Amino acid sequence: MSTNTSPTPGQDTPMRTEHDSMGEVQVPADALYAAQTARAVENFPISGQPVPAAIVHALALIKSAAAGVNAELRVLDGVRAEAISAAADAVAAGEHDGHFPIDVYQTGSGTSTNMNVNEVVATLANQALGGEPVVHPNDHVNAGQSSNDTFPSAIRVAGVRLVHDELLPALEHLEQALAAKRDEFADVVKAGRTHLMDAVPVTLGQEFGGYARQIALGRQRVTETAGPAAELPLGGTAAGTGINAHPQFAPQVIARVAARTGVEFTEASDHFEAQSTQDALVALSGSLRVVAVSLTKICNDLRWMGSGPRAGLQEVQLPDLQPGSSIMPGKVNPVLPEATLMVCARVIGNDTTMTVGGASGTFELNVMLPVMGQALVESITLLANSSRLLADRCVSGIVANVEHNRELAESSSAIVTPLNKYIGYEAAAAVAKQSLANRQTIREVVLERGHVEKGELTEEQLDAALDVLAMTRPPQP
Repeated sequence: MSTNTSPTPGQDTPMRTEHDSMGEVQVPADALYAAQTARAVENFPISGQPVPAAIVHALALIKSAAAGVNAELRVLDGVRAEAISAAADAVAAGEHDGHFPIDVYQTGSGTSTNMNVNEVVATLANQALGGEPVVHPNDHVNAGQSSNDTFPSAIRVAGVRLVHDELLPALEHLEQALAAKRDEFADVVKAGRTHLMDAVPVTLGQEFGGYARQIALGRQRVTETAGPAAELPLGGTAAGTGINAHPQFAPQVIARVAARTGVEFTEASDHFEAQSTQDALVALSGSLRVVAVSLTKICNDLRWMGSGPRAGLQEVQLPDLQPGSSIMPGKVNPVLPEATLMVCARVIGNDTTMTVGGASGTFELNVMLPVMGQALVESITLLANSSRLLADRCVSGIVANVEHNRELAESSSAIVTPLNKYIGYEAAAAVAKQSLANRQTIREVVLERGHVEKGELTEEQLDAALDVLAMTRPPQP
């Protein structure tokens, strides 16, 4: 990240005069941006949240590739193109992050941020060429481009790149941690629960295996939806027709972006679809929502299983990470599952933003792109970070309370279920009710009610039927 501070003007900030097509405007003297960025800073003091750096970096990457292609296509001379590429590469590397102060709640096409990047790159290029304004932000840095195709392309580059580089590896890491606990807890029998009520026994390993499968399926869904999101609208320029762009511009720029990122980006097969709608991003966000739903189920289960230590279930011991109360000494809370649950709530909320934003395409352009980009990048980043932390600081350190789990399983009235085939459902229900009412074991009640004496089953069959671990592994055909 850049060490630059944001040059947003204050009362005593030295200023310089810049101009654009609307006239003159005052800009902080040390800012790398120019007039159009300054106007946007004044127009949108809304949230204090700038467009995510990942999107700015992706825009700069596109600018760098575009300059090189424009030189090859003789749209730009080599000197300008080389200076633009070098400047854009510096921005893409995060060296000037403090010079992108425009609020994310801005013009819906992202034009303000596109021009912010154009202006910063032009300033850096001109500095490298001796200080004279020979590189123009519109004429040269933006050559062959429009905000309407570069900004949605940058969202897709940033989002898909984060998916491949961060989220998918993090989910795989979490899946492996859950799978390791599945194997470790394969023979730890416990009471099953349905409706939060006692049910037939299961193993802790079976539960963790279910969690691992949830994450595996989540990875698969994210991978499948990231594919269409890797189709870039670049080349459609203002309205999808490609006006002012060389016919070879988009495929060559996209090939360079793909080579630089290691992600298989392609040109959109229909630029009108890719610019006027953002359905691919909505679908990608939907797969992130499913991952959040899966994590919510998993984390809530972990909280329940670790509840206690006296008044809860205490089936597992979660790692102790920090004191849990400012007033109750010794209290420890399930902080990682709780933090992850908050992430999940945010991701689900972001998906609503993505849905509303995606529905806001009008004719040839979607006009909620910046907030969609923010929501997408935030969701991917939050899920990636929380998944790794959940795996490393919670799941990997979980310890099963083996004897306590077996005791709960064996004392559950639900273990009467295998007796149905011997004494029938209604008689088994009577056994369960007497067991609960008199605090007797199921075995004691069966013997007391004479089911063995009446020859309905033998004691050997009774003991086999009440083997709680065997109940978790019924015979397979």
